[in-house]
Amino acid sequence: MSLLGGCTWILPPPFIIAGASQSTLVVEEANEQPITILPLQGPLALPAAELSGLAWYGDTLILLPQFPEYFDRQIYGLAKESIVAYLLGQATAPLAPFPIALDDGAIRAQLTGSEGYEAIAFTGDRAYLTIETKQATGMLGYLVTGTMDQERGELRLDPTRLAPIAPQANLGNISDEAIVLIDNQVATIYEANGLAVNPEPVVHLFAQESLTPIGVVPFPQIEYRITDATALDENGRFWAMNYLFPGDRNLRSYLRARGALAALNSEAQPVERLLEFQVSSAGITRTERPPLPLELLADSAPNTWIARNWEGIVRLETAEFNGFLIVTDRFPETILAYVPMPSQP
Repeated sequence: MSLLGGCTWILPPPFIIAGASQSTLVVEEANEQPITILPLQGPLALPAAELSGLAWYGDTLILLPQFPEYFDRQIYGLAKESIVAYLLGQATAPLAPFPIALDDGAIRAQLTGSEGYEAIAFTGDRAYLTIETKQATGMLGYLVTGTMDQERGELRLDPTRLAPIAPQANLGNISDEAIVLIDNQVATIYEANGLAVNPEPVVHLFAQESLTPIGVVPFPQIEYRITDATALDENGRFWAMNYLFPGDRNLRSYLRARGALAALNSEAQPVERLLEFQVSSAGITRTERPPLPLELLADSAPNTWIARNWEGIVRLETAEFNGFLIVTDRFPETILAYVPMPSQP
């Protein structure tokens, strides 16, 4: 189902622009979903791991550090069977991700202001990643591709194929942080799609083989950050991580500059939830399925929470489990967790 030629769900925007027309649909979320922590051992157990994406490569969960050079130019993998064994209680030791060499072909060295890798996706042995950079004129993302060499245990990127991805707002530390593969196309999703910061969000499309830009299609108006997405399922649907850190200083100043009547309160409750999307010939829309809020992490003081910056998500579908695997970056620490999919009424 190639794009470019359901029901669109618009969440109530929390930041109202003076004089702007507002049309919102008030909806109820599902109950908070419990989180089962999957403890890690080795280098990725440290907050400095700063993981930024998850993807399945066959039955291996790929964990992408934002800066692989901190780990001797390596990314990491976990066998699905070891994850399932831990969730079943058949294993109790912390999971031990194994290293996978990354030969980036000096791609990041040729990019001005590189701020690391942000997303990863696979189709067969072919991998697609996004890179975030900070230029003199603002942020700029890049799409790159490479091949997994199973015999050598190495992911090799192609330095001759590099596609820039234009930003959609003048926001620091924001770029395209999610990749969804749709037939022979690569779709990249921008991180900020809320009304006050990006009134006309789009998804960028590229040819899988050449990374040639194909065009853009509209993306729903979604408040808060989109930090990663699952692979497309057989029904043309995928899930995305939707996150808000209430103390986001960059976003707060941008909202004020745009005339927002509400600003982020650092004492506010964080938003950590999953949203489902539908891909069709008409584009990408929200499904009618309610957002899945995650069980928040309470702080020591009453009615306060510790925000977890969830940066990666994949589906986990086995005979025993139907849900998601999610991972944080370094805030508040490296957390790999399982979230069950609730039954639909």
